[in-house]
Amino acid sequence: GILAHSSAMISDAIHSASDVLSTFVVIAGVKLSGKASDKEHPYGHERFECVAAILLAVMLAATGAGIGWAGLEKIRSGSAGLVVPGRLALIAAVISIVSKEAMYWYTRSAAKKINSSSLMADAWHHRSDALSSVGSFVGILGARLGLPVLDPAACVVICLFILKAAWDIFRDAVSKMLDTACPESVEQAMREVILAQSGVLGIDRLQTRLFGDRVYVEVEISADANTPLVQAHEISTQVHDAIERQFPTVKHCMVHVNPFEQAPEHIGGVS
Repeated sequence: GILAHSSAMISDAIHSASDVLSTFVVIAGVKLSGKASDKEHPYGHERFECVAAILLAVMLAATGAGIGWAGLEKIRSGSAGLVVPGRLALIAAVISIVSKEAMYWYTRSAAKKINSSSLMADAWHHRSDALSSVGSFVGILGARLGLPVLDPAACVVICLFILKAAWDIFRDAVSKMLDTACPESVEQAMREVILAQSGVLGIDRLQTRLFGDRVYVEVEISADANTPLVQAHEISTQVHDAIERQFPTVKHCMVHVNPFEQAPEHIGGVS
């Protein structure tokens, strides 16, 4: 960017530098969230991932705002502040697009494999960097074709891409910090698994909550009121094991058994 006199490429470089810093934040978040439960944190440390994602979103937003402001300053300065960028900036933009897009797919695959929200946020950071490099390429190319204002204008476009990515990451992390329930489709799948267990006559209540990237489940099932305690316990254990087996993200499943009283038979039309 400096050698080719391209403000768009310099902005893109700043965005790339923020990638390095954000990845260290993600590493710290994943490491801390993997700590075992202790006396002070009996439910574990999974929410450290959310904290890391929120920090990443703030860093992204600050980076985007700085890039956008620099671009607007260049545009407001008029023709005196506009310089036609060199060909080297175009080559750098193409290399950046290809490498950042490859990093996005690699990081996205790893995030899905370990179900990490902060790593997925970092993947989207790479994608936003790839998109910003596309903006840089278009701006640099337009400037070289006779419209120098397109180079700093690309900075503003890059800013919008980054702010959008930051908002999405922030919103997702906050929702996981607030004990949001699982999607309805997931809860419906859980109901089907529970009702498929022997001895379960119905579901009185099912509640789920996201705790970082893990899920806590509380379910009340109905069983025959005449079932011996040992057998009722076996039924609840079957439900517990089936939920944790079928849904790997479930960290804990609490099962409560309610007695189900059969309705009295109708005799002669009178109950």
